[in-house]
Amino acid sequence: MSLFASLTDAAYAFVRPIVHATDGEAAHNLTLNALAPLPRARHALTSPVLATDFAGLHFPNPVGLAPGFDKDARVAHAMPHFGFGFVEVGTLTPLRQEGNPRPRLFRLVEDRAVINRMGFNNGGQAAAAERIRCLRRFGLPVPLGINIGANKDSADRIADYAKGASAMAPLADYLTVNISSPNTPGLRALQDRGALESLLDGVAAAQPAGAAKPVFLKVAPDLEPADIDDIVAVALDKGLAAVIVSNTTIERPVLASRHAGEAGGLSGAPLAELALRRVRDFHIASGGRLPLVAAGGIASADDAWGRIRAGAGLVQIYSAMVYEGPGLAARIAHGLEKLAAREGFARVADAVGTAH
Repeated sequence: MSLFASLTDAAYAFVRPIVHATDGEAAHNLTLNALAPLPRARHALTSPVLATDFAGLHFPNPVGLAPGFDKDARVAHAMPHFGFGFVEVGTLTPLRQEGNPRPRLFRLVEDRAVINRMGFNNGGQAAAAERIRCLRRFGLPVPLGINIGANKDSADRIADYAKGASAMAPLADYLTVNISSPNTPGLRALQDRGALESLLDGVAAAQPAGAAKPVFLKVAPDLEPADIDDIVAVALDKGLAAVIVSNTTIERPVLASRHAGEAGGLSGAPLAELALRRVRDFHIASGGRLPLVAAGGIASADDAWGRIRAGAGLVQIYSAMVYEGPGLAARIAHGLEKLAAREGFARVADAVGTAH
């Protein structure tokens, strides 16, 4: 593990009681303010065991930062310092959006979980694009994904995604079409087959000529088998580069925290079993033909290894850092190296889907 990540984890262990005594959203904003002045990362954590090619891109290691942490691309330049092999910013909407009323972010400490109902709060694509252009001028040692969404009050949400694809594709290594947030009313209806076909056609048509990028689709975990079959069929038919499985859940398992009844999407440890099951479902439904990115409830190298064995080529983390610290990505990456060696794989990528 890098000295930088180790020192940061040590510092986080010291300040964590203070951070956790602060409102979740305020603490998150303080974290971004602390990270923003860090120098641009020039190197990525990698090795021959960790490096992987996925969706036509090269990833130094398969552990990525999930969207939501850096909505407005304020700290993407610094995140490879912490061991991330790729960074996804957003969700970004065409117009600036305040999101839902506060409070809207809750730590469920006893459950090692988070509930959020943020509502795609962000400063809009134009403001983020300026920061990303600057980042691109100086370079980033890992792939950058840009997650796009629709404004809450949009009269034409498919048109919003097309605007996002047009504006952000030239700046991205890949685009993520996020139709899985439970906090924008009606958004998940875009997962229905007919709507999804129209959406993906609109996104494909809007990508600038000569600057088209791989498109990932982010889906919810709260899906029926028929939904999964339809999404897989559309994804394969439309040539999607990957599906991200999954966003937060609206299901509520038994939880111990006093915040258990808050509305919004649940992430963290209680999501782990459902999210793993959905990776298996998508891998089986596609016969292994559809590249998958696993997200939700990943807090250790063992968690990440389970998703990879189930069919995911990449993994993403976010909520677990609230409890495990900012060095989690580096610990997971190094742990994956050890697990691959222990189980006889020359590369982590060779283990994708081998649990089936």
